[in-house]
Amino acid sequence: MARPSEEFLLAWSSLSGDDPKPGWHAIALPAAGSVELRAGRRSPDNAEAILLGFPSVQLAASEKLPEGQGFAVERADPESAGQHWLALTRRAAGSAELFSAMACDVVGALDDSAAAGAGEARMLRVFIGRVGAWQEFMRKGSQALSPEAEIGLVGELTLLRAIVDAGVPSAVAVESWAGPLDGVQDFELGTGAVEVKATLSATGFPAKIGSLEQLDDSTRQPLFLAGVRLRQTEVGHSLPDLIAAMRESAKQDDEATCLLSERLLAAGYFDAHADRYARRFALAETRMIEVKEDFPRLTPGRVPAGITRAAYEIDLDKAAGDNVAVVDALKKLGAI
Repeated sequence: MARPSEEFLLAWSSLSGDDPKPGWHAIALPAAGSVELRAGRRSPDNAEAILLGFPSVQLAASEKLPEGQGFAVERADPESAGQHWLALTRRAAGSAELFSAMACDVVGALDDSAAAGAGEARMLRVFIGRVGAWQEFMRKGSQALSPEAEIGLVGELTLLRAIVDAGVPSAVAVESWAGPLDGVQDFELGTGAVEVKATLSATGFPAKIGSLEQLDDSTRQPLFLAGVRLRQTEVGHSLPDLIAAMRESAKQDDEATCLLSERLLAAGYFDAHADRYARRFALAETRMIEVKEDFPRLTPGRVPAGITRAAYEIDLDKAAGDNVAVVDALKKLGAI
């Protein structure tokens, strides 16, 4: 659960980092387990920051720290005491409101991990993972999802729930969800992958393919294309409803809960935007088709020499291939 924003805002408002001498001004906050926390400002740029002190673990010097349009993660040592400190710092061009929301969410994730008994090394990975999810969120514009992206996320969540219901452990299923991280396919399961396409169309099933690699099975086999047909209704489930149900399903697994929050954020879903997703949907059908030689597709090995990039659209209603049950597809993938 996110920490209250007042905790950070009051601390930042009481600090001044406009000292011409470089350094940190900070106020201690309640710790997250063994991780020390401080709200700070850095001189001379007066940037707001959250400082995190890890007593006994540290990142490798070669590890690249996440940074986004509105923030950066830096190595810091406010006391010059040798303890490993990281600073999540707002950049001058970054939104103060959004940075505050990010700080609340990231620290809340650390609180949840500490409450679940996570060790210090795990807490460090949770911090990096959550900041990485915010990095993706900001890279994608940090705005509410477009109507098309909303439909796409509903489709992916529908399949994610079906994968869990078929017997794949929640943490494994969520970790396999690669779409929010710009994976080539939406799910990487077992030895293969699943690409998900969702539509509201009642006639035909238009599926936009964004690259030559998306339906290429030369790297991961087998490859399935999941078609999720939805109907917009008055009494169906909204996107926030589906997310709440998925969170409820995963709540007994701390790893799954943490991963799910990270993937949703990376996919562009921010809880503060929930009231913007008022549309309700009912599931009309889910189909799973294995992408074989006779499936209509363009891949790097099936286009004329010289073509290096392409986007196209197919109609799944006219595509070759038998519809198989999700559980049977997962068995063939080696996921169950």
